[in-house]
Amino acid sequence: MEIINKYFKSLSAEQQAQFAMLDGLYREWNDKINVISRKDIDNLYEHHVLHSLSIGKHISFTDGTQILDVGTGGGFPGIPLAILFPNCKFHLVDSIGKKVRVATEVAAMIGLKNVRCTHQNVKDVHERYDFVVSRAVMPAPELIRLVQKNILRKGRNAMPNGLLCLKGGDMTEELESLKRWHELTPVSDYFDEPYFETKKILFVPL
Repeated sequence: MEIINKYFKSLSAEQQAQFAMLDGLYREWNDKINVISRKDIDNLYEHHVLHSLSIGKHISFTDGTQILDVGTGGGFPGIPLAILFPNCKFHLVDSIGKKVRVATEVAAMIGLKNVRCTHQNVKDVHERYDFVVSRAVMPAPELIRLVQKNILRKGRNAMPNGLLCLKGGDMTEELESLKRWHELTPVSDYFDEPYFETKKILFVPL
């Protein structure tokens, strides 16, 4: 929790408690269903929770914003963002049922009222949202093709509606195939841990 408090100093008592509960819940579920690498569970807060929250440093979602998390796995980045923005609505989807079960149970156990988790492929999701978020689930051009249908035309935030994607490593080839305007922001602009040196936030307005 120290690393969360380092960068987010104005969390409510409820948010503090919700973040604190994640460690025990993900350890318990990880023993049953491997949603986080066994060797990485000790880095839950830095590698998964804080990484997810980098989106919350990049944009402060206006109350009422609706967000779709594609390929959420066990709930990242959706669950940490839903804790940070309790007045926004999050729909977490994944094509692997057992992972959706973990996200559903974790959200329920920490009392999140603004999260809905469904077991489905994004191509079968037809509702519209202000933003789609994702964590390295597939190449950006492919993801854009799948989620363009899901973006509301009228925005309510300082940034235009679109895709916010957490990426890592060399993105040269991927960006060359992205034939539209985009913005790439190093996560190290927000967090100073070495882990984030190669991590980036890709924003593509849709």
